[in-house]
Amino acid sequence: MEVILAKQAGFCFGVKRATQMAFEAADRGGETYTLGPIIHSPQVVQRLKEKGVELLESLEGVDSGTIIIRSHGVTASELNEAAARELEIVDATCPFVKKAQEHVESLSAQGYDVVVVGDADHPEVQGIVSYATGPVYVVGSGDEAMALPRMTKIGVVAQTTQSFENLKQVVDACLCKGGEIRVYHTICDATAVRQEEAKVLAGKVDCMVVIGGYNSANTKRLAEVCGELQPRTYHIETASQLDPEWFTGVEKVGVTAGASTPKWLIDEVLDRIAELDRDKKR
Repeated sequence: MEVILAKQAGFCFGVKRATQMAFEAADRGGETYTLGPIIHSPQVVQRLKEKGVELLESLEGVDSGTIIIRSHGVTASELNEAAARELEIVDATCPFVKKAQEHVESLSAQGYDVVVVGDADHPEVQGIVSYATGPVYVVGSGDEAMALPRMTKIGVVAQTTQSFENLKQVVDACLCKGGEIRVYHTICDATAVRQEEAKVLAGKVDCMVVIGGYNSANTKRLAEVCGELQPRTYHIETASQLDPEWFTGVEKVGVTAGASTPKWLIDEVLDRIAELDRDKKR
């Protein structure tokens, strides 16, 4: 079989930066925690745990040590609480997410009602929303935005992994809702680049393998995009989940990975596919 790996598979800039900061903090020793999973990769979280980094859902009971802020960011109140507890803070928030937080804070201070385009349940969006000091709304689509009340001044930002098309549709709807609109383009193109590359690859191969955490929104979307073009698309977290039957009659295999997938996991999958191919020839 010919195995084709997408050029942009794996870590994006923000995830690579956050992971590096977390492992460096772990190497320094002492009580070290992450507030929420550092990235949406259970395998990376497990490796940090093996190095003594404990995963926390809240800061309750933590009075000393180092707290690592995950790549998706946290709420403003959580960051303030960490400072009040005099913890050493390693802020690994993706710079693109941090910029969205800053825009929301600034827009609120200037009297804008804020509209955040994204998934209300996603930790990144929950963090972004927390920086608003006035009215703030989360909408997932242009249709949802049409249900917003009329406002005098509207400020719009987007979850960094949203599609540009979705942002445009929400902005179009907001033009019907307010007299003044200010829009910040806060989308990171890493997700879009991966999806476009995956579409091209899925159209060329007999089977697609998408690697990444089942809790990773961008990986799940990658699998959906590939599945629309190649029905034989499989979303896995690790090489052990590969099924030899998937490759029956397959001449070309496409492999891609989400923005939270480390290179070592991708390499293990590639090695396992090569091993299955050798077994077929025996």
